Amino acid sequence: MASIHNDIPLNASAHDVWDAVRDFGALHQRLVPGFVTACTLDGDARIVTFANGSVAREVLVDCNDARERLVYAISNERLKHYSASVQVIADGKGKCRLVWIIDMLPNELAPYVQGQTKEAVIAMHRAFPPAAV
Repeated sequence: MASIHNDIPLNASAHDVWDAVRDFGALHQRLVPGFVTACTLDGDARIVTFANGSVAREVLVDCNDARERLVYAISNERLKHYSASVQVIADGKGKCRLVWIIDMLPNELAPYVQGQTKEAVIAMHRAFPPAAV
């Protein structure tokens, strides 16, 4: 099983980043604007439209405020297994790390997903730019 790990330093407080992560239906507005162009809620899932035109149904598995951790899963004809966790960890005053781990099958799709996560990280940095001095 492919496992993709992203440990993303962000110049924002853990509180602010967690608030954006836990806002499950506002992914396109708060966490990765531009990378995700639309997001609509459908029960316990969100229908996500990406900038490249692909669409995914992401099911909310868990949202834990105490741990600042959200887990979601995707199940479709291309992916045999896809489970992802996003956890926010404070890292000093006004800084945090977002740890995003994806476990997936088939392994052959991992390079594509890894490339997409790189684009998502760029969007996260745009959503949480360094504070002006």
